[in-house]
Amino acid sequence: MQDIKELERTASQIRRDIIRMVTSAQSGHPGGSLSSTDILTALFFSEMKHSPEHWSRDGKNNDMFFLSCGHITPLFYSVMARSGYFPAKELGTFRKLGSRLQGHPSIRKGLPGIYEASGSLGQGLSVAAGAALGKRLAGDPNRVYVLLGDGESEEGQVWEAAEFCAHHKINNLIAITDRNRQQIDGTTEDVLGPNNLEKKWKAFGWNTIAADGHKFEAILAAFEQAKDLEKKEEKPVMIIMNTIMGKGVDFMEDTCAWHGKAPKPDEAERALAQLEETLGDY
Repeated sequence: MQDIKELERTASQIRRDIIRMVTSAQSGHPGGSLSSTDILTALFFSEMKHSPEHWSRDGKNNDMFFLSCGHITPLFYSVMARSGYFPAKELGTFRKLGSRLQGHPSIRKGLPGIYEASGSLGQGLSVAAGAALGKRLAGDPNRVYVLLGDGESEEGQVWEAAEFCAHHKINNLIAITDRNRQQIDGTTEDVLGPNNLEKKWKAFGWNTIAADGHKFEAILAAFEQAKDLEKKEEKPVMIIMNTIMGKGVDFMEDTCAWHGKAPKPDEAERALAQLEETLGDY
């Protein structure tokens, strides 16, 4: 388990990985990957009970993580590589022909750490709900975590799954929303109007927590609060992490322009100059 300073150092390296992967492939999604970096860094390096050495797709004896917003694979692959699921040098194959590291998570080539393919937005919570229910029925004490995007949360299937989880009192599931307020065509407010996610999740019978998604103290405290609520009430928990799109790279921040746009080499150099190399580039 890493302390706050170690988490900050790891997050900086992961942001470097994201920029380098997307630039090399000239394809990918840096904006949401950067906004979610601190969330997944805290989850994989401090919060979640998982073991690359004893990983299996059935999820036994591990907490399970599902990436519902499957396009932010630059982040997911970096976190997994830096956690030890596969060598970091493999990050250099991102989106290349024949690579295991495709644009969305795939189980086709058996990449460790991926429980289910994802990328069709709105489906991840349904899969996570099934996994959590399966763990409960099997007497498995481990938890299930899932990350959604706020733009993704406009999908109807998200709310069908939300209703299912509340009805079945699935309280071994902690869901997270990256609330960066940007999506492919603009801000979430411009695309679909004012959208109070906290009120929505509460209305669907969930416990809801809001936190700063870039402060590790706040992120870890939110996870602790979620686990406390889990013990007290038979409800799933949604953590709304307030973040900034493109966090860490000044010209990418708070704009939808870098949702699915790869930086040119000179832009990548500008970005990398803002991010400390802490674990060694792959």
